[in-house]
Amino acid sequence: MNHKERALLALNHQEADRVPLDLGATGQTGMQVSTVYALRQALKLDPPGTPVKVTEPFQMLGEIKEDLLDFLGADFIGMGGTKNFFGFENKDWKEWQTYDGTPVLVPGLFNTEPDEDGYLMQYPEGDRSAMPSAKMPKGGFYFDSIVRQPPLIEEELDPADNLEEFTLIADDQLEYMKRESIRLEKESDRAIVLSLPNMAFGDIALVPAPTLKNPKGIRDMEEWYISTVTRKDYIMEVFARQCDIALANLPKIFEAVGNRPTVAWVSGTDFGAQNNSFISPRTFRTMYKPFYSKINDWIHTNTTWKTFIHSCGSIMPLIPDIIESGFDILNPVQISAANMDPNELKQRFGDRVVFWGGGIDTQRVLPFGTVAEVKEQVKRHMEIFGPGGGYVFNPIHNVQSKVPVENLIAMYETQREYGKY
Repeated sequence: MNHKERALLALNHQEADRVPLDLGATGQTGMQVSTVYALRQALKLDPPGTPVKVTEPFQMLGEIKEDLLDFLGADFIGMGGTKNFFGFENKDWKEWQTYDGTPVLVPGLFNTEPDEDGYLMQYPEGDRSAMPSAKMPKGGFYFDSIVRQPPLIEEELDPADNLEEFTLIADDQLEYMKRESIRLEKESDRAIVLSLPNMAFGDIALVPAPTLKNPKGIRDMEEWYISTVTRKDYIMEVFARQCDIALANLPKIFEAVGNRPTVAWVSGTDFGAQNNSFISPRTFRTMYKPFYSKINDWIHTNTTWKTFIHSCGSIMPLIPDIIESGFDILNPVQISAANMDPNELKQRFGDRVVFWGGGIDTQRVLPFGTVAEVKEQVKRHMEIFGPGGGYVFNPIHNVQSKVPVENLIAMYETQREYGKY
């Protein structure tokens, strides 16, 4: 059974020869670059000192190359556009070292010079004449968005200002998607995961607009959350227009890639916190569900893609409406959050949604547990989520920095050992 066949069976709630595995097919299922380097060195995939590419600078995610996918037996491969979170292209690679000394390659427009206070700034489109849109503190591992909120004048607020980054997809990006989907289908038997642009409603990572040089509208994260209550009509108008743009883009994207992708990543909007959901089911039903339903309806009517939503946190009360919105796949399955018991998730929803994640707690067990604890949790979660299909193994969100490599190896070895149905 090849990778795509295995993936399709699991996505259709059927048992294959084993539970499929993902590493790096999306921006929430990857690995921080220093950890990628440590793993590649431990597996002797590279000579010492061989740099790893930083493919997503905001989260400092490392490139997951085919040889690592082959070694682990991963069943999916990701595909997106040419530009990263800061709006510049991943090209013209140059050498750099992270603060922990890891040798990496970063895109040419990635700023590698700290300011006088030791902060490493990144700039929208790599333009250093613009105000920086993110910063990493000295000794840090990731970037934090910089809020560049213009003064809010209530009577001048225009929903169009919060839509500047949501545009019709450019012809060069469509041509790239076409070429890349053809290449991946030809060169790999893995299931392709296509990341669709600009279809996540209210994704708080996008609110500060890290790609824009002069963002307008509501760009402060706290103000945005408050506005979902105090300026609900404004937010709904933003979502409605964004949905129209998404529905205009979908036929163009499908014309470019066809049914070569197996999965379409649609949304990364987080609806849950550690101890509860951010919003009530009623709010999800009225503010988000209508728009996600339109996107999922178009996809399911016109393609064979399975649709993927990422939402961290404690979201048990929202899952029925997420499923009714048309989503086929739920990630990251944060069983470490309150009221997210794996047994209850599987029993209540396991026949209606694919759980993609939930393999191990990345907050405590994977970084701080013993090898024995890692093995025990992976084994237990495989036994809960695996039966009957409808499960893709992945840790809860991206694997973070400074995770002991022996824990990583134990995780993947245990997944392989207990992945058979």
